[in-house]
Amino acid sequence: MNTRTRVLTGTALAVALGAGAFGAVSASATPAADAAPVAAEVAAKKDGPSDKNLTTTTHLTVDAATRAAQAALQAAQAENQKVTVAVVDRNGNTIVTLRGDGAGPQSYESAQRKAFTAVSWNAPTSVLVGRLAQTPNLKDIPGTLFLGGGTPVQANGAPVAGIGVAGAPSGDLDEKFAKAGVDALGK
Repeated sequence: MNTRTRVLTGTALAVALGAGAFGAVSASATPAADAAPVAAEVAAKKDGPSDKNLTTTTHLTVDAATRAAQAALQAAQAENQKVTVAVVDRNGNTIVTLRGDGAGPQSYESAQRKAFTAVSWNAPTSVLVGRLAQTPNLKDIPGTLFLGGGTPVQANGAPVAGIGVAGAPSGDLDEKFAKAGVDALGK
């Protein structure tokens, strides 16, 4: 390359970079200037059904989740079963996990995944196991576990949490204990 070509190429590159930087600064400056009035307007509105930009969700408190987990664990202990109990919120985030004395190491993750699966589909995991026959790829969804032992917690028919139990010799027993946790929330 000769000197003239290098200079022209360098100048064109500098102009392009400068224009891109100017555009980026301009683009980011405009929304920031307008963001304060929009944020103030949204904050000034009352929460409720009239505001189409916001939603309200129901979540279990930590105390309620702990109470449910303890009830499930106690139901298992009453039948000499060594289990782990997990309670997750509507988004699948773990609220509380209780590992019972002597529960196997695999039970911890299994309980969380059963709880996540139950809240994700708003159905007991024993019911979801039957759906695998028609749709075997369901089992490929990350974080799920299609074994009995998970049950959703509902408010007005909508899922707000999931309780998963793992470690008993059968999914039926795990699910029985998970339901004891749900039942404790109604007391």
